[in-house]
Amino acid sequence: MNAISVVIITYNEEANIGRCLDSVMLLADEIIVLDAYSTDKTVEIAKGRGALVKQGYFLGHIQQKNAAVSLASHDYILSLDADEAPDKTLVESILQVKSNLTAAAYSMNRCTNYCGKYIRNGTWYPDKKVRLFNKHIARWGGINPHDRIELTGTDRRIQHLKGDILHYSFPSIDKHLEKNNKYSSIAAQALYARGKKSSWFKIILNPFWAFVHCYFVRLGFLDGFYGFVIAINTAHGTFLKYIKLYYLQRAKNIKTTGQPVRAGTITVAEQVNTVANDIAP
Repeated sequence: MNAISVVIITYNEEANIGRCLDSVMLLADEIIVLDAYSTDKTVEIAKGRGALVKQGYFLGHIQQKNAAVSLASHDYILSLDADEAPDKTLVESILQVKSNLTAAAYSMNRCTNYCGKYIRNGTWYPDKKVRLFNKHIARWGGINPHDRIELTGTDRRIQHLKGDILHYSFPSIDKHLEKNNKYSSIAAQALYARGKKSSWFKIILNPFWAFVHCYFVRLGFLDGFYGFVIAINTAHGTFLKYIKLYYLQRAKNIKTTGQPVRAGTITVAEQVNTVANDIAP
């Protein structure tokens, strides 16, 4: 039977890490936790459940996950976020293929628990993710904070497994708003670094399309009240991403012309400082 290393990155995840670790006990041959110097009980809980805990400063979602993979002893990696946990069906599916891991990677659906309700429609489900993979022919890539597995070898076979990763990222609407602000800052900075541009067209139309796509095209309305809240917040997060990218562009213009451009009562320079502070882990 093949061995599997479960790798998890953490920062102040005491509310989630215990559930995550308990969910993988049957299938993990080792558990690696790369912690970004948590100030709560994350490390204590992880060590208490037998995980090997290493610590290092947060480098970005993609960089941190690749660093965690490099710590693993075994070829096959199951990479999870601390607020995730495979359900019983997915655990059974992984155990079934564990005796003969032949594909380069394995995908699975992710189901988010939003304020106590599992979301089964909209752009949040089935939300297929590749999370089990051969570390020698796969790596984390994408654009922060939206990381994804990229296969680097000639073998690109991906097998889909039954079951869901249960995602407990949004215990309240307030938490969703906080994450929208944080992740939109990270995304805007990553897009800016790649030379991407924002515009009034994108600021206005992209959020509108995000709502329509989530709520109507992908049937988010079937999730009732929370389906509507998610669609609105999806549009809000899109708006924040492009307006912050726009401000970063304007800040560059300030450096070029030496003239501050004001947005309301806050200078663009002040706004960019706010964005930078949001990005800090």
